[in-house]
Amino acid sequence: MQTPGHRVNKRIALLTAGFRVFYLAAALWAVLAVPLWLAAYAAGYVLPTGSPPLIWHAHAMIYGYGSAVLAAVLLLSLQGRPLMVMIALWLTGRAAMLFSAAIGVRFAAAAELAFPVVFLVVMAEEIVATRNWRNLPVLGALLALLCGDALVQLGVTGFADTALLGNRIGVATLLFMIAFVGGRIVPDFTRQWIAKHRPEIKGPVPPGLLDTVALMVTLLALAGWVAAPDRTLTAWMLLAGGAAALARLARWQGWATLHEPLVAVLHIGYGWLGAGLLLLGANGFFAFMPSPDALHALTIGAIGTMTLAVMTRATLEHTGARLSADTATVAVYGFITAAAILRIAAAVAGDNTTALLWLAGGCWEGAFVLFLAFYGARLIRPRTLPFASVRRQVVGRGA
Repeated sequence: MQTPGHRVNKRIALLTAGFRVFYLAAALWAVLAVPLWLAAYAAGYVLPTGSPPLIWHAHAMIYGYGSAVLAAVLLLSLQGRPLMVMIALWLTGRAAMLFSAAIGVRFAAAAELAFPVVFLVVMAEEIVATRNWRNLPVLGALLALLCGDALVQLGVTGFADTALLGNRIGVATLLFMIAFVGGRIVPDFTRQWIAKHRPEIKGPVPPGLLDTVALMVTLLALAGWVAAPDRTLTAWMLLAGGAAALARLARWQGWATLHEPLVAVLHIGYGWLGAGLLLLGANGFFAFMPSPDALHALTIGAIGTMTLAVMTRATLEHTGARLSADTATVAVYGFITAAAILRIAAAVAGDNTTALLWLAGGCWEGAFVLFLAFYGARLIRPRTLPFASVRRQVVGRGA
């Protein structure tokens, strides 16, 4: 006998797996939130939020877009009415934060925090039920995101001056997830592709001591930036973290995958992590651009590129499509790369800053509009093949 939840899943493909609805939600939010911010920042539009506009923008991308992508991967097995509840909580948080001037910042804060709390509980229950203790680092990341979000809300509601700290915690957590998970999926997917298409080439170096040290150095650099972003010691730590990330990347034979953008883009995304840490560290010494501008190498470059890389690959794999990037997919990667480069260039463009900001925003829009146009239909079609490979890399093969 089918439960009501199963009947809902049979009728609505979007509710058969968390990645379907949350990838769509993340992309739609990316398309909406950035033009709103640009209209406020560059054109003087007054946002309906009760938060300071810069705080809202950072929060919208970290705890809105970033959390949706994490939910897409981690809530794979959730479906039916429980999934409806999760997406409803996420949507409520986005609306509450955007319109908090009208509904009140304290009510908005409570509505916003409901999603990360329930997300953490759901994942904790799954870990306990499956006794898959390898997933505890993922639980730690979700706890860090909840704490960061709570600090933002304390700042927005006037209880403490913690909003900037909370947003830094969110950025650092997402970046560490890229370092941690990317260290699994980038060499693994590269190894698979090389073995199939270029067997004459030696694959990525197996993980070893260098990978462990590089990951720890990256973690320490991010922790130092969260705690004391303006200290000289932090700048040195960021430089070390960037160098460690790039040294790790160099062992994964990315050059061999240039003929397959679906794999090569993973190397580009991880490369942005190393380059962004180096840029942020160098800026700590020479201050050649405002710190928030330097940070965009990590937020647009690393987070934007790596999330789109996973979103495109996961969608193709789930729907049974050939794991190869077509012209539209390559355009998605090109747009997000151009967005990162233009946003960094805008910081040092003088009189051309505003024009480059709009161009960067247009490229960001192009990436996600194309994703929606060419992958949206795949996400709403009934499932044809099980999707678990990316999630296995994130939460362990026993999940």
